[in-house]
Amino acid sequence: MSRSSVPSTLASSSSSRSGTDARLGLIHITVAGLLWGTTGIVVQLLHQSTGLNPVSIGFYRLSIAAAVLIVVTARRLRDVIAAVGSAPQLLILIGSGLGAYQALYFLAVAMSGVAVATVVSLGLAPLLIAGWEALRAGRLPARITLYGLGAAITGLALITGFGAASTAVGPQPLVGLLAATGSGLGYAVTTVSSRHVSDRVNPLTLTTASTVTGALVLLPVAVLAGGIAFPTNLLPAGLLAYLGVVTTAVAYALFYAGLRTTAGSAAAVLTLLEPLTAALLAGLYK
Repeated sequence: MSRSSVPSTLASSSSSRSGTDARLGLIHITVAGLLWGTTGIVVQLLHQSTGLNPVSIGFYRLSIAAAVLIVVTARRLRDVIAAVGSAPQLLILIGSGLGAYQALYFLAVAMSGVAVATVVSLGLAPLLIAGWEALRAGRLPARITLYGLGAAITGLALITGFGAASTAVGPQPLVGLLAATGSGLGYAVTTVSSRHVSDRVNPLTLTTASTVTGALVLLPVAVLAGGIAFPTNLLPAGLLAYLGVVTTAVAYALFYAGLRTTAGSAAAVLTLLEPLTAALLAGLYK
């Protein structure tokens, strides 16, 4: 082999590895979106069987995830502490955003109905992220990005409109609209911040720090919203465990891992699989 062929071979290998990592990142985020899509039906079952309000369920979801992840990362405690020390403000922002946008989304559902809350909160986020990325790059988003956003948000509106009854409007639509807007903004900020941190922080470490912070943020809100009495029956406890372990600890670890090789706007579009999955499960549940 000649010397001149070595750099070419290395470049080809590096390009191939980069392409594989990018595809794997897309798969990670897709699976995360599908897992998140199962939360709606589980939350509905929990609310019907226990009377827990959605914010309290969200608190338990993050708390269980945090507890599991602390155990999993116990052997790498020094790495966790070092990661938190390297970017404390961003990790606190991500965790706070994680708790806040969930609480705001639940409030939007109660005040304005599922359709408005879903379209505004999940549809606004990819638009904001694409706008931010374009602003930082100093150029308009690529056409494929704009087409993808348009198709995804149109599909989201059709899915939620098809699945929601025409009378399913909450008691305070304006409050719900504002809450949904805040939720979308919080989700966008959290995704952009996570994209920045995920380049230098292990996905499990990032998920641990964000779920712990998110649980602490939701704790006072859950207490004020009606209490956090933990259900003792096996089925509700199992459903809460599923929310915490599968749809949070596993799903967010996959999401943060995928963000390492995926643009924030593309990630936000992929996570629109969440309402699609939720709508399909809701149809089967009926």
